[in-house]
Amino acid sequence: MNLLDHDALEEIALGATVLGTGGGGDPTLGKLMAQQAVARHGPVQLLPLDQVPDDGWIIPTAMMGAPTVLVEKIPSGTEVLDAFKMLERRLQCRAVATVSAEAGGVNSMIPMVVAATLGLPLVDADGMGRAFPEIQMVTPTLHGVSATPMAIADEKGNQVLLETPDNFWTERLARAVTIQMGCSACIALYAMQGATAKKALVPSTISLAREIGHTLLTCREQKRDPIAALTALLHGRQLCEGKITDVRRRTERGFARGELDIIGTGQDAGTPYKISFQNENLVFWRDGQPEVTVPDLITIVDEQTGLPITTEALKYGLRVIVLGIPCHPQWRTPGGLALAGPRYFGYEIEYIPLGNDE
Repeated sequence: MNLLDHDALEEIALGATVLGTGGGGDPTLGKLMAQQAVARHGPVQLLPLDQVPDDGWIIPTAMMGAPTVLVEKIPSGTEVLDAFKMLERRLQCRAVATVSAEAGGVNSMIPMVVAATLGLPLVDADGMGRAFPEIQMVTPTLHGVSATPMAIADEKGNQVLLETPDNFWTERLARAVTIQMGCSACIALYAMQGATAKKALVPSTISLAREIGHTLLTCREQKRDPIAALTALLHGRQLCEGKITDVRRRTERGFARGELDIIGTGQDAGTPYKISFQNENLVFWRDGQPEVTVPDLITIVDEQTGLPITTEALKYGLRVIVLGIPCHPQWRTPGGLALAGPRYFGYEIEYIPLGNDE
């Protein structure tokens, strides 16, 4: 049995932040919440996706809203349990496990809080293989799984249960509710049985996040190059190295939106770069031309340590390296690109799959 303890959560939070492409919330906050839950209730069992009972219900849990808000609006830790239990009552079921809706800093940890507190396993999977800003942008949508019924809860005791005709309406209405709750709330949604989950989810995401985190921490201890280790592990490539010269960030319609300017250093000296983001990094521009776009992963890491930098932590003067990482194959299908490709976000850009041989 694979049990996730204090040290494992440290590695997973770090690795999931790499996969989170800037979004998913502050990993430190989520990690502390999860470690506290594990200290109180014991380690969490990590359940392989193929071992989930076909008729057992899985309820994904997460936080929703602008990650910049979480810097000051700290969750109480009970709201996600409220949302989870509300959805169980609505479905008249007892869930056999929870699972991460996305791989991101705080959102890789929120399900750990639920699992530890309620004594449930955590499924080794997620709904993206990365992080995306909108509710419908998950692989279950590609398989016809409904986001609703969806439960939303905040730290004040407000609770909302949504029923919508499709997952795009879920995003619109849940976003409006979340804004009224202060631009962040906890959610439980995309409930599904094991037979569906085995087709609809991205497998082994938690194990991969742990491997990424372990690799980064080992590189630091052994004084090895973390960038080379990351690109080899994730089949990615370095897009640029440079210094952040400007960050234009705003909280708009429940999202952290903006642009980031980088001036190249080292072998990229003098080259201007830009990254557009909406919670997550969406497009990487080199000298005014798009080079990498969603759904591939664009991750910003510290130049020296390789540690990932989230949207809310971006600031002038940071020395960074930008990595491009290929997305899960489901996102490269016509349906995946329609759901989370560059044109969905308003960029009239053709998606060119990122490879490690470019």
